[in-house]
Amino acid sequence: MPDFEKSKRMELPREVVVGHDAIKEVSEVCKHLGLPQSAVLVCDENTKAIAGDSVKDQLEDAGYDVDVITVKSADGDTVNTVSSIITEGKLGFAMGVGGGQPIDIAKAASFNVAIPFLSIPTAASHDGIVSSRASITMDGVKKSLDAHTPLGVIADTGIIASSPHKLLAAGCGDIISNLTAVKDWKLAQRLRNEDYSSYAATLSEMVAKILIENASQIRPGLEESAWIVMKGLVSSGVSMSIAGSSRPASGSEHKFSHALDMIAEKPALHGEQCGLGTIMMMYLHGGDWEKIKEALWIIGAPTTAKAAGLSSEVVINALVKAHEIKPERYTILGYKGMTVDAAEALAKTTMVI
Repeated sequence: MPDFEKSKRMELPREVVVGHDAIKEVSEVCKHLGLPQSAVLVCDENTKAIAGDSVKDQLEDAGYDVDVITVKSADGDTVNTVSSIITEGKLGFAMGVGGGQPIDIAKAASFNVAIPFLSIPTAASHDGIVSSRASITMDGVKKSLDAHTPLGVIADTGIIASSPHKLLAAGCGDIISNLTAVKDWKLAQRLRNEDYSSYAATLSEMVAKILIENASQIRPGLEESAWIVMKGLVSSGVSMSIAGSSRPASGSEHKFSHALDMIAEKPALHGEQCGLGTIMMMYLHGGDWEKIKEALWIIGAPTTAKAAGLSSEVVINALVKAHEIKPERYTILGYKGMTVDAAEALAKTTMVI
């Protein structure tokens, strides 16, 4: 028997274009990647006007056949519908143009029918635009499904900078949450002997720290701000590809966010909730939660439940329920979670409520 038998497969984007007027390079990227001449473009009504129509026109001018599907929600039925359209039309690759939902649908559908996927974000609100996971609502419950890592990412900083600033700020919250995700991962390695990648963890932490150091540069309407955040989201996605899971970017703070999605009548943005969760989970880890809170405040992300449109009761309830989300993923919350009194004390101590 050989002494070393370890083996690993990584799926990384082959082409990443980020910057001013990047949207104009769509057909060139598709040709460079050798993609088939037929495609499905998934968008919503807003992102169709913002970028979808332009992408379609460029590709058709270059000789591609493009079917456009306008979606309203990222649920299982929509994914199945798009998958069927791809199969029946014998379409060669999929594109998701938008923020979260169109990209998640295109990503999940392309994975189901085994065709390549391109991510074309119009906002930088979370790292799902680059990751190999798709957030899809199944039977009323939001689930994180296996999906393709995008074969290519085309992120136009002009388009992203013109999106509402709260979306960019939410993306920052998702990136900064890497800090507690990695701490949870290290804890799981020590206590549960879980597989751990120092390369993926180091990249994930570095991205979050760089963003915190540059928090003052994240401003509304600035392409440079969009550039900084997009590079962070891409790097965060790569860290997950290296790890082969979402571990480097998803821990107790994400469990808290997913619990809020289930409990809150009107949840905040995913990245906003992860930002709040990171403040509190970093306190539990004994880290510098105040520095995280200050960075989020400078960026313009909510640092209190009220600012995120959430009630104190909902936040406390989500803290108590968070450990039940993806229970196989060990975090600082353990297997039994927090008591109501401990959750209230945590939220008050960190001034989230």
